[in-house]
Amino acid sequence: MTTAELLLHPIRLRIVQALLGERTLTTADLRAELPDVPPATLYRQVAALVEGEVLEVAAERKVRGTFERTYRLRAANASVGAEEAAGLGAEEHRQAFLTFVALLLADFDRYLDRDEIDLGRDGVGFRQAAMYLSDEEFQEFLRDLRQVLLARLANQPAPGRTRRLLSTIVMPG
Repeated sequence: MTTAELLLHPIRLRIVQALLGERTLTTADLRAELPDVPPATLYRQVAALVEGEVLEVAAERKVRGTFERTYRLRAANASVGAEEAAGLGAEEHRQAFLTFVALLLADFDRYLDRDEIDLGRDGVGFRQAAMYLSDEEFQEFLRDLRQVLLARLANQPAPGRTRRLLSTIVMPG
C-alpha cells in the first residue's frame, strides 16, 4: 500500500491527526478521542498504520492477561512525499483533498458540539488571503512560515497549553 493510500483513508487520517504534536496514545485513548469509530475498525486501522510504519509502539504493558500498547506517530512517515504526490492523477488529488476537507469539517463540527464555545477566546478562525508572489518570494514565504511553526511545534503539553490544530491549503488563485 502506498503512503497516499495508507494516509488518505478517513479513519486512518483521523488517527494520525489524534497523534499529532508528539502525543502517545493507547487504543483506549484513541477510542475516547474517536468515539464514533467502531472498536474493531479502530484496531484494524491502527494495525494498518503500524504495518505501514506510520505508527510505532512507544510502550507496552501487561494489563489483565493482555498487552496494552501505547502508540506514537512516526512523523517522517506520516506524509505523502513530493515524488509520490507527483505520481498521483487529478482524480486521486481530488479525492485526497476531499478527504482533507471532510476531516476539517468534522473537526469543526466536534468543536461546535462542545458545551461552551467562544471562537474569540479559543482563537478559532478561518480566512483566505491573496498574495502576489514570484516563485522565489513564495519559497521565501514558505521558509519563513516553516521557521515560525517549527519554534512552536517543539512545545510540549503543559498546564495552560491547549492543543490547537492549524490546517493550511496553498494553491494558485
